[in-house]
Amino acid sequence: MNKEYILALDQGTTSSRAILFNQKGEIVTIAQKEFTQIYPKSGWVEHDAQEIWSTQLAVMTEAIAKEQLRLDAVRAIGITNQRETTIVWNKKTGKPIYNAIVWQDRRTAEYCKKIAEQGYEDIIQEKTGLLIDAYFSASKINWILNNVDGAKQLAEQGELAFGTVDSWLVYNLTNGEKHITDVSNASRTLLLNIHTLQWDKELLNIFEIPESMLPTVCSSSEIYGHTSEDIANVRVPIAGIAGDQQAALFGQLCTKKGMVKNTYGTGCFLLMNIGAKPVISKSKLVTTVAWKIGDEVNYALEGSVFIGGAVVQWLRDELGIIRNSSEVEKLATSVPNSNGVYLIPAFSGLGAPHWNSEARGTMVGLSRGANAAHIARASLESIAYQTYDILKAMENDSSSKIKELRVDGGVTQNGFLMQFQADILKTKVIRPAITETTAMGAAFLAGLAVGFWKDTSELQNLWKEDKVFETNQDNNYEVHLKEWKRATETAKFWANYEN
Repeated sequence: MNKEYILALDQGTTSSRAILFNQKGEIVTIAQKEFTQIYPKSGWVEHDAQEIWSTQLAVMTEAIAKEQLRLDAVRAIGITNQRETTIVWNKKTGKPIYNAIVWQDRRTAEYCKKIAEQGYEDIIQEKTGLLIDAYFSASKINWILNNVDGAKQLAEQGELAFGTVDSWLVYNLTNGEKHITDVSNASRTLLLNIHTLQWDKELLNIFEIPESMLPTVCSSSEIYGHTSEDIANVRVPIAGIAGDQQAALFGQLCTKKGMVKNTYGTGCFLLMNIGAKPVISKSKLVTTVAWKIGDEVNYALEGSVFIGGAVVQWLRDELGIIRNSSEVEKLATSVPNSNGVYLIPAFSGLGAPHWNSEARGTMVGLSRGANAAHIARASLESIAYQTYDILKAMENDSSSKIKELRVDGGVTQNGFLMQFQADILKTKVIRPAITETTAMGAAFLAGLAVGFWKDTSELQNLWKEDKVFETNQDNNYEVHLKEWKRATETAKFWANYEN
């Protein structure tokens, strides 16, 4: 009997990857290729959409070739992608009319401010679950239409297509046959009504975007189309799509209401499954569609920490107190505590639940005895404290207590940080055996659509723990949490104080 596989395309912010999974949910092979980061002006970030496609096609081919497989060994393709990044292309030529504007790009911040000042904040949050921000796609589309010669006229004539990266990949994989997206990506545009799961005419009018540009909204697990014979000699079903953080939530099998995952990377992304009904946050979190499978929709609360693992890079590259990132745990645990030092790593502002873009990095509690080890420890602890703040906001918004935290991302290899996280949360922290949860989520969604896996119960049996960090209930961290809150308020005071 021939072995069969699911191919996950993981299109990230800095690289395109392809990962082949077998029926046990194990990784068979990985191929990865970085692509160019373009910074035309301060605060502007772009990608070449054609390079995104060419690198993704290259790694897809490489992953299959590595195992000396034929493409017909692949039962289905799942896609997960950097979210909010905006691509606009000509429907006739299939070519982008401008570089992809990346989710990190801040060029439309002033425009978003104007939209908020016009009194649209409440209606936009109520319909989309999101805050008005340059982070999301709508203002980026508006910028392209108003700043690329002839774009507005072409759009009004129905000749332009918009898509997030998932749409762009499907469009190219099907040789222009399919212009679609899934609900999880659509919910990150500021244009989707998350209650009806339809594009919203009022929102389109606010951002002055013609509806003819938009892709068809589909579920996260269905056969959308097949690879074109111009791309591959076999027509493989494209059957699963989810934005990267929603894919990681599914890959961690947080399929029940109240389950939470945190991806610890450069920043941290926390998502809580809040079940079949959206809850609009009162704590400055965003509400997003997690996924739709069949007729069943799951929603999530999401909060982001801007500086997570990046604080370790700062210790290495700017302060020079470690030579490589792996040294930080040894240095931090060489002292029993942070000696009263608290670091607020607001190098680019404070994210949820504070949302203070003017805040900057602040260190408090320094004494004559404070040394490099105390600063290293305070830096690691800051990642856990920021996560704590978001999780408490999630508990308040959802009215449900967190029973466990499932974790993934490179920083989870730091045992001290994971234990400290468990202790201050007073709940267990679980690290899975396979930490490629984003790609795994895309593979699971695609596999379910083609019957490669029967249902989510079968998937639960594939998910395995690597390590569980049990909370030490004897530790009293209430004092430290109060001091952390005081330090955060100090950073905000500094940002807002005018002489």
